[in-house]
Amino acid sequence: MSEFTISGLAEALGLSFEGNGDLTVTGLAEPSTAGPWQLAVAMEQHFVDELAAGRARAAVLAPGADWRKLGLEAAIFAPRARLAMAGLTRTVAGATHPPHGVHQSAVIDRTAQFGPDASVAANAVIDAEVTIGAEAVIGPNVWVGAGVTIGDNARMGAGTAIAPGSRIGDNFVTHPNVSIGGDGFSFVSAEKSALEEVRETLADASAGEPQGWIKIHSLGGVVIGDDVEIGSNSSVDAGTIRATEIGHGTKIDALVQVGHNARIGRNCLLCAHVAVGGSAVVGDGSVLGGQVGVADNITLGAGVIAGGATKILSNVPAGRAILGYPAMRMADHIECYKALRRLPRLLERLRGLEKEVSKRTKKH
Repeated sequence: MSEFTISGLAEALGLSFEGNGDLTVTGLAEPSTAGPWQLAVAMEQHFVDELAAGRARAAVLAPGADWRKLGLEAAIFAPRARLAMAGLTRTVAGATHPPHGVHQSAVIDRTAQFGPDASVAANAVIDAEVTIGAEAVIGPNVWVGAGVTIGDNARMGAGTAIAPGSRIGDNFVTHPNVSIGGDGFSFVSAEKSALEEVRETLADASAGEPQGWIKIHSLGGVVIGDDVEIGSNSSVDAGTIRATEIGHGTKIDALVQVGHNARIGRNCLLCAHVAVGGSAVVGDGSVLGGQVGVADNITLGAGVIAGGATKILSNVPAGRAILGYPAMRMADHIECYKALRRLPRLLERLRGLEKEVSKRTKKH
């Protein structure tokens, strides 16, 4: 079990502290359940109110909080709560070192190359001509296909699958069951299909015998930059001819689908259930909330913010905040939603006015 002093944690995070800096803690806890050797995280008032229910001797608090009055022996002060949480959790998690070495059940081709201090867990399969950098931690049942290159400090969760043709940078993190480089969902029919007709005309499809679908194979692979993290059960499809791209620093949540040929820029956030259509472009620094859908072959400029469940069917300029289905400016959508809620009252008033007009008409 790792131990941390209050002064050491504060210094590591660049934060100030007061009280007994030599006090030792072994981990983090919510205030109501914190034991005497845990650091209570209480940067918001409702958590401060819960300190009395726990047994914490030290806590992380907002600047200006009266730690003595709260019965604490020490306190670290954090002006930005979530930023402090990032540093605290990183520091505590970093104290847990994964085991090094290769499990005897792992299957590794003799031509695969690893940097120093790599760890390969049970039943992992590493194919021919794979290159993986230093300090990689490869979880159980991971598959890395032939010719894949991965940079230093990779952390691949159980069941991750990386198909041939993938090129990945440093500090790559996957959670369980991520799929990288599978074939894109791309099919065509021998003759013009009803789908093509509808896309061209927006009219109802003509009746006819359904055709079979002919697969378009994906040969372009996937290119992923440095510092990319991908959540459980997410999928990034290979490009058809050119690679599907994920830019440096982008973070992808669980259950996200990135279609073939898509280009996701640098430092983007894609929340759970986002689906990005084939050949779509998402600009640098964009944030897509949960269940956002991006149609294929459209472009989002840099810094687009899309609220949850937004459906984006056309190009969006840089910096635009959008919401709704179809997507519109966030402020406009809120006004439309307010107007929608007023509709029943407006209809009732309209019926009343119609009755009044009808009465006056009959009198004349």
